[in-house]
Amino acid sequence: MRKFLFPADPGRWLSILRTGLGLEIILYTWSLRHDWVHLFATHGSGPVSRALTEAILSSETRLTPRLGWLVTGGHWLGLDEGIVISAAWLGLLVAGCFLLVGLFCRPAAIVAWFLYLCSVKSGELFSYGVDNFTTIGLFYVLIAPLPDPFALDRKLRKKRTTDLERMGFHRRVLQLHLCVVYFFGGIAKSFGADWWNGNSVWRALTRPPFDIISPDFLIRLEYLLPAVGIAICLLETSYPVFIWPRKTRPYWLISILLMHVSIGLTMGLYLFALIMVVLNLAAFGPGVLSVSIKSAARPA
Repeated sequence: MRKFLFPADPGRWLSILRTGLGLEIILYTWSLRHDWVHLFATHGSGPVSRALTEAILSSETRLTPRLGWLVTGGHWLGLDEGIVISAAWLGLLVAGCFLLVGLFCRPAAIVAWFLYLCSVKSGELFSYGVDNFTTIGLFYVLIAPLPDPFALDRKLRKKRTTDLERMGFHRRVLQLHLCVVYFFGGIAKSFGADWWNGNSVWRALTRPPFDIISPDFLIRLEYLLPAVGIAICLLETSYPVFIWPRKTRPYWLISILLMHVSIGLTMGLYLFALIMVVLNLAAFGPGVLSVSIKSAARPA
């Protein structure tokens, strides 16, 4: 059990996770640069006010971070609400940039996790899977043994030693976490008949604003929709079984990555596809590509 939970790991997975999440945060904040204040202002032009969302959140718990905390703190300092919300956007963007290059990794991870969680919870009525998985990924970076081998912090501090077992433990927890997510996600899909007859795939691809592919084109390929739905169910349910053995790991990892890339391209869920690709590459990617290249180059 100790050998399984505390394997020696050099930390390349953490470099993938840190840089990927930094890029995710940068793209998230930059995509909302024109609408950030309007969406989160108390009397903004968004379809649902922040005050209503935070009131619903407060009925469940008062301990969850939200932008209202920052706005209240800003009022004590005499700052306008718009200035505080804009500062939160700027702080999140800067934290994402620091994560991307690996500078001030721990403070950047803490700030990014807190501000991202605040924005997600203050707009929870519009959040979906990408927000949950990004928050999870930021939390893993926050508690991981930073700096990772490719971070700027490591070069500036000239730190060469790493607790390999501690690094391996954090990666193992991430791996087990993904196995649980995919297994129960696949089981839940398998219980519904619509995933077996293709109706769920059809609704997902034709529901606005995700209807990037023309319905006329989908009708021509309607015989493939049941096969796609069944393949997704089987791929996710069997993820914990085939992702661990070295012989099957490359095939299952590539299949999962292709599935998420396809979702991103066909439905416009680019940030969701990116975060899932980052999490999978960080958890199971290191070593897979190098082993595949060595096997291909080995003489018969």
